[in-house]
Amino acid sequence: MTVNVTMKVNGQSVTAAIAASTLLVDFIREHLRLTGTHVGCNTAQCGACTVHVNGRAVKSCNLLAAQANGAEVTTIEGLAAADGTMHPMQAAFKEHHGLQCGFCTPGMVMSACELKGKLPNATDEQIREALDGNMCRCTGYQNIVKAVKAGLAA
Repeated sequence: MTVNVTMKVNGQSVTAAIAASTLLVDFIREHLRLTGTHVGCNTAQCGACTVHVNGRAVKSCNLLAAQANGAEVTTIEGLAAADGTMHPMQAAFKEHHGLQCGFCTPGMVMSACELKGKLPNATDEQIREALDGNMCRCTGYQNIVKAVKAGLAA
């Protein structure tokens, strides 16, 4: 079965006829060719696919694209300014070495951006709790927490 979806992705209106079973992550990556959102586990455990839907961080491997019909979706590509200047949270991850292989980084950044709206002065413990649904297999999280703290302050 095919369904029509219309949504704003990174400020651009998009419309497509897709299979009703298409996951939002697959729509973003395959139909829109925005590959910064990563597919990690396909079970909503790792957080690599985190995007914002109507301002809320969600795991896009756990949401049908049809469920985002009419929504505003922001991916990691949508955080940067039009001139390519990185979002302060992206810059903080770079500056504070909050990544190694980079696979988890887009999801971490998206979750951290949501945290800024909720707890702009979050403690280390609150940062770790907010990132609980995002897994990193490389870093040990110390520099990720430092990066988020710097991003919150920026």
